[in-house]
Amino acid sequence: MTDRLRIALAQLNPVMGDIAGNLAKARAARAQVLGADVILFSELFITGYPPEDLVLKPALQEDARAAIEELAKDTGSGPAILIGAPWRQDGKLYNAMALLEQGRVAGITLKHDLPNYGVFDEKRVFAGGPLPGPFSVRGVRLGVPVCEDLWTADVSECLAETGAEILCVPNGSPFEAGKEDLRLALAVSRVSETGLPLIYLNQLGGQDELVFDGASFVLNADKSVPIALPGWQERVVVSEWSRGADGKFTCAPGERVGEESRSSAVYHAMMLGLRDYVNKNRFPGVVLGLSGGIDSALSAAVAVDALGAGRVRCVMLPSRYTSRDSLEDADQCARLLGTPYETIEIERAVKAMGETLLPAFANTEPGTAEENIQSRLRGVILMAISNKFGPMVLTTGNKSEMSVGYATLYGDMCGGYNVLKDIYKTEVFELARWRNGNSPAGALGPQGRVIPERIIDKPPTAELRANQTDQDSLPPYEILDGILKCLVEQEMGFAQTVAKGYEPATVKRVEQLLYISEYKRRQAPPGVKISSRNFGRDRRYPITNAFRDAR
Repeated sequence: MTDRLRIALAQLNPVMGDIAGNLAKARAARAQVLGADVILFSELFITGYPPEDLVLKPALQEDARAAIEELAKDTGSGPAILIGAPWRQDGKLYNAMALLEQGRVAGITLKHDLPNYGVFDEKRVFAGGPLPGPFSVRGVRLGVPVCEDLWTADVSECLAETGAEILCVPNGSPFEAGKEDLRLALAVSRVSETGLPLIYLNQLGGQDELVFDGASFVLNADKSVPIALPGWQERVVVSEWSRGADGKFTCAPGERVGEESRSSAVYHAMMLGLRDYVNKNRFPGVVLGLSGGIDSALSAAVAVDALGAGRVRCVMLPSRYTSRDSLEDADQCARLLGTPYETIEIERAVKAMGETLLPAFANTEPGTAEENIQSRLRGVILMAISNKFGPMVLTTGNKSEMSVGYATLYGDMCGGYNVLKDIYKTEVFELARWRNGNSPAGALGPQGRVIPERIIDKPPTAELRANQTDQDSLPPYEILDGILKCLVEQEMGFAQTVAKGYEPATVKRVEQLLYISEYKRRQAPPGVKISSRNFGRDRRYPITNAFRDAR
């Protein structure tokens, strides 16, 4: 009977579909821990997670299997490997974990519980496997519940009943603000039910709208936490396990980071999501309109922190309505961030467009159409720079605006990615203040203050007409965001929302704006998922929709 075991945890950032690159990354990680007995990788590591319908490609399935079989040849000596891959068996495709040792694929376990809610639709592409039994690795029985298998008791209980001594849980668990506590509570429940210690190994990195924060940890059977890895960083560490007099394994203390504040976690998620979206899609950098307002300032700060100042191009696009304060604030913000900055005036283009449309707009009063021409011309200019020089256009709208349609199609919605897409306006201010007082781990931007205080303090405005502010036609953001959180995050009805203390007429108007703006959101660029109900994968509403709860 083996009384000691060394299990390496590979908290790494795979690239979707880059099977050769992910294979090389797995080999490099294993080479760092040759003294370990086994190294654990995350769910579907060899392809990246989630592969969506890409995994249905026979060529991808074949390449993934070939990579696993090639990697197995490395295990004639040294650590065994537990690694995730799609696996076709008996005519069905499974989300699997492979045990590689002694130069071969020594065993396969199949994910039993397939998530089919929120951002997940695994039942679309995978078959569910049977309740699994444990692997034997160096004489120790390791149970391997795959991600969702941990969320219900059945799989862990089955593994315990069939002799598992340690639960090794590979995950592709996307970040949500506040989810860390939920993961820990879930793991504690499984430990309490089975009496077994548990390794929670999570993927790292950005994949389209999803961000995986890592934040892997180990729980002993007494529910103590001997190891808690930092989020937002690739790490390969070895956990040391020994069998006690009671016959149960315990993990020795190792690295253990403290809790992270919400603002820190959200900012790091935006930073990592943008960095991986730009780098994995091989854009040379980003370009954005820097207006002198809070949204573009925070977006620019995240971009510089993610990519470095030299890969961020900021453009001020003033019209006749752009204030002197905005010009000065944008200039100062660019200076603080150290990013390239230029001014391209749009007034001549606005005038030319007005003359072009004069016959069509004859005998009408100027209004929203004329205002939106300014926004659309800015989008045209930014896209022209993108087409000419290659940087992706970064849009800067926030969740409050996108909720109620205060965004212009083919204007300020024009671009390839949006780091504020799932951030309400009130939190935009909080994050700007947080960034001015903190330097994020791994940030490539300057330390300290990067957003001028006047940008944070002044009333928000689109500056599309004289003396305009957002609150001319919207409730104060504290009220608007509170109502939206009821309607969007919690799916509350009209009566429930009013019972929270909001004015019925305001709730009715916000609900109307929310529903009629769905067509805009369908055409919005992707952006980092932060909340439990982001627009897109989490919240799939019909565009044509006559239902109103507020009658």
